[in-house]
Amino acid sequence: MNRELTYNGGKMHYTVTGEGDRTVILMHGWGCNTTTVESIRQVAAACGYRVITVDFPGHGESADPPSRPDGTPWGVEEYTALIEQLARQEDARHITLIGHSFGGRVAILMASRNDIDNMVLVDAAGVRPRRPLSYYYRVYSFKLAKWAALTFMGRKRGQAAVDRMRARRGSADYNQASPMMRSVLSKVVNEDLTAVMPLIKAPTLLMWGEQDTATPLRDAEVMKSLIPDAGLVTFPGCGHYSFLDNRRAFSSVLTNFLTANLKKH
Repeated sequence: MNRELTYNGGKMHYTVTGEGDRTVILMHGWGCNTTTVESIRQVAAACGYRVITVDFPGHGESADPPSRPDGTPWGVEEYTALIEQLARQEDARHITLIGHSFGGRVAILMASRNDIDNMVLVDAAGVRPRRPLSYYYRVYSFKLAKWAALTFMGRKRGQAAVDRMRARRGSADYNQASPMMRSVLSKVVNEDLTAVMPLIKAPTLLMWGEQDTATPLRDAEVMKSLIPDAGLVTFPGCGHYSFLDNRRAFSSVLTNFLTANLKKH
């Protein structure tokens, strides 16, 4: 069933399938939408959960989020507050959070400050990436070039030059995003959530592709060491989308975890 959540300045699209008092809130990664995690939804529904799958603002059928009152873009906090609002709107009391990539960021922050039954982090973001010196050289050389373009070429021509530089240097996610979502992406990728991980009380399953280069396996090891009740399952030969790269093995592990937790409550 398709539904909408109205919030300050926009609407978020989401779907609800199944019934019962045990709810999975399923959150996709950056640049994805509800259809990307459909295979995970099917597993959770087959286990007997009511499943809420969201299109984060700026993804799928949800419009870009508005700016914050101070004019700055949204960060993980605003996305998390929206999912907390969704849980209240749907009267979800026994919640299992499942987050892939960026959705994992939201799950981590939400679980750190709410009473959550369980959490599953799939190739999740949330640990600040280790970057070589060459990265910082590129960043600061770009900032210098941007300043020069806007200073000496005029606002219109300078901004056009900056946009061309960004298109050449930016990631695929960045280049494909709208101007608003580019600002959001630039903010959220640098948010480090390791400080809140020890606050998570919910049993947590980490599911990771061993060949993940976007959120490498070392990130999972950091999460496992910081989240008090966390276990890690890895999938050889799989990348950032482990749930698609080895759907059969992933579904088996997730089914066991979800079914076992149904029996506990």
